[in-house]
Amino acid sequence: MAAGPRVQFIHGLEGSPQGAKARLFARHVPTSTPAMDTKDFEACVRLQEAEIGAFRPDVLIGSSFGGAVAVELLHRGAWTGPTLLLAQAAFRIGTRTSLPTGRVVWIVHGTNDEVVDVDDSRRLAQTGTPGLVRLVEVDDDHSLHAMVADGRLIDLVRDLARATP
Repeated sequence: MAAGPRVQFIHGLEGSPQGAKARLFARHVPTSTPAMDTKDFEACVRLQEAEIGAFRPDVLIGSSFGGAVAVELLHRGAWTGPTLLLAQAAFRIGTRTSLPTGRVVWIVHGTNDEVVDVDDSRRLAQTGTPGLVRLVEVDDDHSLHAMVADGRLIDLVRDLARATP
């Protein structure tokens, strides 16, 4: 594993600490991916909040359902650092559908996503603080298979960590 930002990865409904994204991050940077029971949103938020305190990440990444958890953590002030949301599902989960101000949040969404409409991320990117929120649309699917396969996802994580004061 190369040195790099400490990453806390919040997996999605069908993800896990053994999933493709979790393994990609773990191969390249110090990573914590707590396993969650995704049937209980509030328990997931509490688990991730506790892990933030224990692991002390530099970047928080939430994928799909995990993106909704990350948005909630931002709103509660449990996390204030740079955040990467991957095909975020906040609008689908029925939780917060905006970003708090003053937070660096990059959102990546595949234009071929058949699970969560890219328009949800477009709407979320209109909230928060202009200049701190960035939307990156990519020619990819919900799982961002191409970005995982070619390493662009880990490059984006490193770019986010470097771009944040």
